[in-house]
Amino acid sequence: MPSPGKLAISTPSDREIAMTREFNASRELVFEAYTRPELLKRWLGVHAGWTLAVCDIDLRVGGRYRYVWRKPGAPEMGMGGVYREVVRPERIVATEKFDQSWYPGEAVGTMVLVERNGRTTLTLTVCYESKDARDAVLRSPMEEGMAVGFRNLEALLATLGADAR
Repeated sequence: MPSPGKLAISTPSDREIAMTREFNASRELVFEAYTRPELLKRWLGVHAGWTLAVCDIDLRVGGRYRYVWRKPGAPEMGMGGVYREVVRPERIVATEKFDQSWYPGEAVGTMVLVERNGRTTLTLTVCYESKDARDAVLRSPMEEGMAVGFRNLEALLATLGADAR
């Protein structure tokens, strides 16, 4: 379990990366922030001039999602996948493939939300096609990007929580 507000990265197997972070919000609120396009555009990958310009979500088993980030003067970055499992508000399993070949093949991400005493622990476990693919992601700036995104999410959740009171 990570310290509150700190991202913990682990490698549960030779093909997986698990990212865990605790948020001061209900899992319903975290789930909404993770699945509603208007909320995702406020936190996911939004930093250093990048915006989430395209955020399409068909949140159902077999539904697709598509994200495209843009930054002036940089090539756009896109990714998408298919939802394999959706259990509101506790679990989403979806495929993941970037337009750019950051790593070989497709990955499968499993997001699990566990709430205790009004705080929610989010664990995102991504399984890659190979150890080499996983290791390539570990060498990338993924950890920094995830930490920034989750800090943005924490700030958004604080705002949404205040609005709900």
